[in-house]
Amino acid sequence: MNSNTKRSKTLHLTQLALLTAIIFLMAFTPLGYLRIGALSITFLTIPVVIGATALSPRDGAFLGAVFGATSFAQCFGMDPFGTTLCSISLVNTALMCFIPRILIGLVSGYLMRALRAMNRPRMISYILCCLAGALTNTVIFMGMLILLFGHSEYVQSFGSNALQIVWFLTGVNAIVEAIVCTVVGGVVAERINAAVSRMS
Repeated sequence: MNSNTKRSKTLHLTQLALLTAIIFLMAFTPLGYLRIGALSITFLTIPVVIGATALSPRDGAFLGAVFGATSFAQCFGMDPFGTTLCSISLVNTALMCFIPRILIGLVSGYLMRALRAMNRPRMISYILCCLAGALTNTVIFMGMLILLFGHSEYVQSFGSNALQIVWFLTGVNAIVEAIVCTVVGGVVAERINAAVSRMS
């Protein structure tokens, strides 16, 4: 392994470790969630998308799994909504915590590769990837909620049908989450990528 390759690998691992640390910091402090009663708006999609777009889809999937692990950990008493779901089905709750978050990294990462291949403007590409990441999280999470827990009395208490349940549990929350993650994530990801390019 030559010195340039070793330096590049070390830089890559350092960046991945830093983003992992940021996810843990955000997950267990007020930085990562805006809590509204039993519900919460998460901003943890931001470091996942940053990793997926500035590093690679595989790194994004890893960071998404870290995000999922912190979400699952909060289902043991820290998050009322997740704790209730966990009491209904531990396995299904774990699936809901991990699958949407891993897909955030894969979807945004591969979308970035496609946009780069089409030579789209860099900032627009990052904004689109961050929006895609936020929407992936919301759509897959809610879809799995209806599929895995739609029969439960707890979820049915939020509405008489799937549409009402989705609107009650997302609604303004999803809009705020998408806007914040898209704007903040797009700007930060573009700056990080620029910095990485200068260091490489």
